[in-house]
Amino acid sequence: MTSRFSLLFSIAIVLLFFSSCSDINKESATMIIHGGTIYTVDSRQVTVEAVAIKNNTILFAGSLEKAESFKNEQTDLVDLKGKTMTPGLIEGHGHFMGLGYNELELDLMNTKSYQDIVDAVAERVKTAEPGEWITGRGWHQSKWDSMPEYIVKGFQTHHRLSEVSPDNPVYLRHASGHAGFANAKAMEIAGLQSLSAEGIKAYEIEGGEVIVDEFSRPTGIFNERAQSLIGKYIPDDTPESDALAFNLAIEACHKNGITSFHDAGIGRGTIALYDSMKDEDKMNVRIYAMLTGGDEELLNEWYEKGPNVDPDHKFTIRSIKLNCDGALGSRGAWLLESYTDRPGHFGHETQPMDVVKQTSLKGLQNGFQVCSHAIGDRANREILDRYEAALNELSMLGSDHRFRIEHAQHLHPDDIPRFAELQVIPAMQAIHMSSDRSWAIDRLGEKRIKEGAYMWQDLLQSGIPIVNGTDVPVEPLNPIASFYASVSRKTLKGTPEGGYEPDQKMTREQALKSYTLDAAYGAFEEKIKGSISVGKLADFTIYNQDLITVDEGDILSTEVVMTIFDGKVVYEKKD
Repeated sequence: MTSRFSLLFSIAIVLLFFSSCSDINKESATMIIHGGTIYTVDSRQVTVEAVAIKNNTILFAGSLEKAESFKNEQTDLVDLKGKTMTPGLIEGHGHFMGLGYNELELDLMNTKSYQDIVDAVAERVKTAEPGEWITGRGWHQSKWDSMPEYIVKGFQTHHRLSEVSPDNPVYLRHASGHAGFANAKAMEIAGLQSLSAEGIKAYEIEGGEVIVDEFSRPTGIFNERAQSLIGKYIPDDTPESDALAFNLAIEACHKNGITSFHDAGIGRGTIALYDSMKDEDKMNVRIYAMLTGGDEELLNEWYEKGPNVDPDHKFTIRSIKLNCDGALGSRGAWLLESYTDRPGHFGHETQPMDVVKQTSLKGLQNGFQVCSHAIGDRANREILDRYEAALNELSMLGSDHRFRIEHAQHLHPDDIPRFAELQVIPAMQAIHMSSDRSWAIDRLGEKRIKEGAYMWQDLLQSGIPIVNGTDVPVEPLNPIASFYASVSRKTLKGTPEGGYEPDQKMTREQALKSYTLDAAYGAFEEKIKGSISVGKLADFTIYNQDLITVDEGDILSTEVVMTIFDGKVVYEKKD
């Protein structure tokens, strides 16, 4: 009896020992999030009750009961109180410093007329020193309530602007970034104001256009690459303004639930700025950067040293951005057939196609993704042709190259299946459809619009993911608006009933995925983020209501109420 008791006692001691060891070895969570609907964008479990994280990594996603087993005295508990959480949103194509500088310059995004622009500049002149440059961005003549009486090739002229700013050079970029509007003082500084027709030709740039009136006088509109004629006279940004713009961009991202950002084209100065911000622990958004394709020397340096995939996942460079045509709004998109509202004009090839081919070859040889801006159907076709030629030449068809076309806004029907065939990812900004569709039909006509513009569902059904975003500062950094456009195909005013070309709507699940897991895939990062899955980064966005189930008419009232980045709450909306 005593022997049997001793044996049982020994077994109990051993079990207690192993149980204690198990408790000691069990990882503890630094934060547990629960109490609301949590969409994972993980097909293995679409929703979960709770998420446990340790520092900046997801430790567990599943039931609340199991999540609580990771709790200790130091664990922060975040109660969603019925709100909704998704993976952190990813801006799939934007311009990070442009976002920040938009906060510092004249923001013309909401101007509704030429007079609005004149009034905004007149107000800024009151506080500007004589000779000080006034810059801004965001005007779009096709979105105005009315056009001025006198226009040239669909654009306003500088005269009223020049009257209110005689002593200050003014340069205002189009919302698309593909055209600019200068006043007389700016053109005088650039030596362009009184050029004759022959003189203007001397300043023409391939891939651009100086728009002149019937007397061969510049109207103030500089299209595509012709913008450099003015731009080179605008003073450079300062280190102080760069740092301020950077911090403003971080704040804007957090407020909008953006935890990662695909920065579409940066040069040396911006690379140095980002490196310094990361060194100072101020890189509080994950930036996936594309090298600007306009600096051949920069590209050659990076070909030699290869991609930089940041082990901290804060600032990665492994792609190249090429600008290959213009925008529809400025009639710069490169088309197969001429513009419906400007016969004989086909837009602009702003990057020679042999450069696309050579960059594609060098990208494949050196481990870089190539991302080419293309809006018009001809630009998209020409780029697909160059990608295909490079892939064939290096026998890399079917490889995991993940080349992209940025915007892919207007496609010839024959080219739609080629994206999946070549495994080229379309990075499309759904909000452009909402903002542009009502006037884009004037540029392209009904047939081209219906057969090839904003073809989201056709592309998805072909088997290729879509990377979503806003192209900020072309559009405001508002993922809710882009989500609404994705699923409704309507303007932000809710028109038309049923949406434009409703067969191309995304489902809500597709739209969420395009802003999370598919956007991560577009940056080779789907294994570390984009879904709420064990082992991935702890980046989350929390909303005041359920984006997946709320009535369509209420989607735009959705607000981001909390953003968690790298396992820390970085934004919380004040009640």
